[in-house]
Amino acid sequence: MNLLRVFKEGLAKTRQAFTQQITGLIGRHKNFDDNFFEELEEILLTADVGMKITLELVGRLKERVRREKLSDPGLAYNILQEEVASILDKGTSRLREAAQPPTVILVVGVNGSGKTTTIGKLAYQYKLGGKKVILAAADTFRAAAGEQLGVWAQRAGAELIRHQEGADPAAVAFDAIQAARSRRADVVLIDTAGRLQSKVNLMEELKKIQRVIAREIQEAPHEVLLVLDATTGQNGLSQARIFREAVGVTGIVLTKLDGTAKGGVVLAIGAELGLPVKLVGLGEKITDLREFSPQDYAAALFSR
Repeated sequence: MNLLRVFKEGLAKTRQAFTQQITGLIGRHKNFDDNFFEELEEILLTADVGMKITLELVGRLKERVRREKLSDPGLAYNILQEEVASILDKGTSRLREAAQPPTVILVVGVNGSGKTTTIGKLAYQYKLGGKKVILAAADTFRAAAGEQLGVWAQRAGAELIRHQEGADPAAVAFDAIQAARSRRADVVLIDTAGRLQSKVNLMEELKKIQRVIAREIQEAPHEVLLVLDATTGQNGLSQARIFREAVGVTGIVLTKLDGTAKGGVVLAIGAELGLPVKLVGLGEKITDLREFSPQDYAAALFSR
């Protein structure tokens, strides 16, 4: 299945709500006037695009209308599609790899965001590419977190490094890196806790893991991926800001995009935080994790 079709199916709920409203808007207006732009703003906001990016998009559309002397509101579809792709295009969405293995990827996010599932799916992708993968169960605070990751390790054909519940998460990360070296693994994916007694404790724990990784391997972690649940909409933005400040997030993984009508949050995250969306979860299957494409996302969002 090609990527555009995958995005169209995954964004079905968002597109149904979004496109119907834009189609109605275009049908009600014979030209670009103030009422057209005001209604467009409302539509974008209800799709959880966010105020900042809504104003930017509408501003870009107005500028194109003025500069190109456009009068047909039906042209808004293609213009918005082009501008959305332009806003989200922040270079390659490919995950960085180490010059010399192992590549170390730290995965962070709040509980319930789909962090462990994402790690399992990502491990499976690497295995399909012929890589040897080690998973580190560094969420030692949540009961059964290690068992859950173990199930995904089996499904993906990856090795699992874990300690007993309540152990030092940084020690798990350390042991996983040592195991990767001795077993000549290509990739280490590190699961982390999403909730401790307080936000401060959680962030300090994550920073400690990061320090241990950096001490063992220069330039590691090579990626710090923040997993966000798309169904939380704008709440994901505040999460992203906190994690970015604490651990220098390098990219976003947006999960459950197929289960929400708020798929516009991709725009809010990409534009307001300046962070690239690198992967998206578009279903429950182990194969339902896809590299993000700004062009395919925009085309799927505005397809009629």
